[in-house]
Amino acid sequence: MLVRGVSVDPPAAERGAWPYTVPCVAQLAESGLALERPVTFLVGENGSGKSTLVEGIAEAYGLHVKGGRAGRKYGDLGPSTPLGQRLRLDYTVEGERQVSGNRKKHKGYFLRAETAFGFMNFVSGLGLPGYWDADTSVLSHGEGFLRVFETMFAEPGLYLMDEPESALSFTSCLSLVRLIHDLGASGGQVICATHSPILASVPGADIVEVSDAGFERTAWDDLQLVDRWRRYLGNPAAYLRHLIDAADDADADDDHEESV
Repeated sequence: MLVRGVSVDPPAAERGAWPYTVPCVAQLAESGLALERPVTFLVGENGSGKSTLVEGIAEAYGLHVKGGRAGRKYGDLGPSTPLGQRLRLDYTVEGERQVSGNRKKHKGYFLRAETAFGFMNFVSGLGLPGYWDADTSVLSHGEGFLRVFETMFAEPGLYLMDEPESALSFTSCLSLVRLIHDLGASGGQVICATHSPILASVPGADIVEVSDAGFERTAWDDLQLVDRWRRYLGNPAAYLRHLIDAADDADADDDHEESV
């Protein structure tokens, strides 16, 4: 592992402003977050703050806020985020060696689903040192994502991912599960924000559930996400009946108002 903890100590004047109004960030400012295993998943609803945490960690590690690999000499790391500029990483001995040594020894990658497609198309086929050789423009989004994972997540370093499952099929998610597990077992460290119960099932991973109450460690079986998927897949009609009936009732009300 490279990072064993994350903390932030903002000035008092900033604590009442975003992002410290987000419960998980407020909790980070109060007690920090220990990273106990090589693979950590942050799981939660949209708006819970899990992506904000991952982005802040990436920036604190010296990765571009829009995504990219460590060790690259960026002319501009992008706009500094309020959390990223304050956040502090508690490095292990190996982590200190990487970040304080030669830039080329600084290993890692930040993949953000929302910017990855454009970056992949930019790099595709150029043969740039340190990147993939494949022309991802002729691959599907999912195939391109997997090619990036297989090429860039190949040696011990810190790897940050924000909802990588967005382009992946069920089978491709399973391939990423294997890759993440192998990376953690070989000395790498992964921190991933996800909505995917498949990715969060990586054996031995630490799971942190992020919610309106802050964050807490939990088991995969106890995740709200897993419970909801099980309930839906077990009986989709129980959910769809309420959704569709509600939509039909709303349409009927609109039609009635127009006819009056």
